[in-house]
Amino acid sequence: MLVRDAMSTLVLTIGPAHTLREAARLMSARRIGAAVVHDPDTCGLGIITERDILDAVGSGQDPDTETASAHTTTDVVFASPAWTLEEAAEAMTHGGFRHLIVLDDNGPVGIVSVRDIIRCWAPTRRRPAALPL
Repeated sequence: MLVRDAMSTLVLTIGPAHTLREAARLMSARRIGAAVVHDPDTCGLGIITERDILDAVGSGQDPDTETASAHTTTDVVFASPAWTLEEAAEAMTHGGFRHLIVLDDNGPVGIVSVRDIIRCWAPTRRRPAALPL
């Protein structure tokens, strides 16, 4: 199975000036765990995750004044839609992260997470049989 089969095509892109609260609100509304941070001044892509926001708030930083740029990972490993899930899982394991931005020639087309990979690899859940009355 390939990354394109598992990835979420809902890509939230925010700017570096978004506050952590704004980022969290947008991620929560879309029920996603990561956002792509696009900085037009550097032409770079980074990623901010729910864990980045949780770590910042947990350490006492103000989510209304802290910006995404201060918590963005810019040393990002990107995946191709044509990667196998094994390649994606290996990159995540090696790098110690849970999300990969998926790029094609036109830019970000998705994000694949550990959860996405597990959903593909785990057997389909069966509904338990009804108990006799």
